[in-house]
Amino acid sequence: MRIFIVLPWAVLGMIFSLPVHLYFKSLAKKDQKKAWQKSFRYIRGYFKSLIFLAGTKVEVRGRENIPDDTAVLYVGNHRSYFDIIVSQTLAKGPVGFVAKKEFLKYPLLNLYMTDMGCLFLDRDNVKEGLKSINQGIQFMKEGLSLGLFPEGTRNHGDTLLPFKEGGYRMAEKSKSPIVLMALTGFDRIFEANKFHFIWKRKVIIEFAKPVYPAELAPAERKEYYASIPEQLEAMLASHKQEING
Repeated sequence: MRIFIVLPWAVLGMIFSLPVHLYFKSLAKKDQKKAWQKSFRYIRGYFKSLIFLAGTKVEVRGRENIPDDTAVLYVGNHRSYFDIIVSQTLAKGPVGFVAKKEFLKYPLLNLYMTDMGCLFLDRDNVKEGLKSINQGIQFMKEGLSLGLFPEGTRNHGDTLLPFKEGGYRMAEKSKSPIVLMALTGFDRIFEANKFHFIWKRKVIIEFAKPVYPAELAPAERKEYYASIPEQLEAMLASHKQEING
């Protein structure tokens, strides 16, 4: 019954960390980059505790492919809330995520997502969506990495949903690399289980070599963007035999 350990820890952790959030918020007004760095270290420790309590065994492949000295746009498939929890602990620097605007309505959680540098995307308003993309470009120029799930929602099917390519511009315009990340088995921790209990599971996360879209010719860039789902499918296919039911 890990759900009765993980859930209270998650909620109480956010409540008792409220003074820390207020500190991060105050620091961000003076030095945004420093606030991202401090919140990254704090939240990474918190996320590691959730992974431990959930009993999740994480097999990591290709972490050496993540550049050390630049912001990165991580592009991956989306299976679970644990996608963010695990991938954040493996990033080599501060990282926020592109999330739907509805998360702004979640008390406490929205505060810590803001601390991380998350973008809240309005998928029904093109103008507001472009504002979020432009904000993401600026964040990446300032050194914040971002995680993007182009499927737009958690997908528990056997094939990827159609990818929305608009977010790739954040890497292109900030002259940052894209690192593909393939996540396998993450929904088996929580979402795919009966009654949404949390079970001890093995998951695999794999990072591909970085690609700098800004360095590609327009035709090559277009071809690369179109190939991303196929590349992720190939990475995911290599994992499936190693994930037990």
